[in-house]
Amino acid sequence: MGIGEDFATFCAALGVRRRDVIADRYAQITKRLNMDYWNSDSYTYHSFYTGSYGRGTAIDATSDVDMLFRLPFEVYERFTSYVTNGQAALLQEVRSVIKKTYSVTNVGSDGSVIVIPFTDGISFEVLPAFINKDESFTFPDSTSGGRWKTTNPKPEIDAIDTRDGSCNGNLKYLCRMMRAWKAQRDVPISGLLIDTLAYSFIGNWEHREKSYLYYDFMSRDFFDFLAMQDASQDYWLSPGANQRVWRTGAFEYKAKRCRNIAVEAIDHHTNNQVWSARQKWRDIYGTDFPS
Repeated sequence: MGIGEDFATFCAALGVRRRDVIADRYAQITKRLNMDYWNSDSYTYHSFYTGSYGRGTAIDATSDVDMLFRLPFEVYERFTSYVTNGQAALLQEVRSVIKKTYSVTNVGSDGSVIVIPFTDGISFEVLPAFINKDESFTFPDSTSGGRWKTTNPKPEIDAIDTRDGSCNGNLKYLCRMMRAWKAQRDVPISGLLIDTLAYSFIGNWEHREKSYLYYDFMSRDFFDFLAMQDASQDYWLSPGANQRVWRTGAFEYKAKRCRNIAVEAIDHHTNNQVWSARQKWRDIYGTDFPS
């Protein structure tokens, strides 16, 4: 196989393979919450995927599926009237509702979300929230005595979708490949920061509309882009929503190291040293890359 075929095989291997299982659980959770809060048995109303799954940048190794469920405003009024930590009380109530469907599942609350772990390794994280006039959402944070926070995931999803469509689908593939790099190299960078930086990079990359044949160059150039980030910068602004995406660690050195390995891999392939080139890419991305 050529380099284009290698990267096509690699990207296919990264794809989420249990979408039917995820969709069924999402529908059951949504229906349960709709029945208790909206007097509806809909499997789809009032909820949507968020996080990497919602943005379309998750890989099969991703264990968490994030979703937001919109609650009626009167529920907010009921819990905001609490003297202390109505946010924690709200999370406990939503937890109890979900347990009506998943009675034998160890459903737990974690600051702002209800965590539903399944025995196959997939965990759902349900964020109960209230829609605001500007289409953002208010959600509970039970830490530090309780407070309300705001999130705005839909513009992020829309921005990623729009740019991905204008770049021949290359943005989401880049985001997924970088998640494999993160796992392989234990890089301290969040999934949202990967997506944010990839979004910024590919908008100006000269080969953004090309095929898998250019993914070796895309890898090299994006690692170079990451390595050149200001090491003193604490946060970046997310696509669409312009929300702060915080640094979780120093990723620049590991990006620079892998940029150099990518240069070596490209040189090896140019010299018809296909096997050694693949080993270089596997060193960067892990065993999902063809051997």
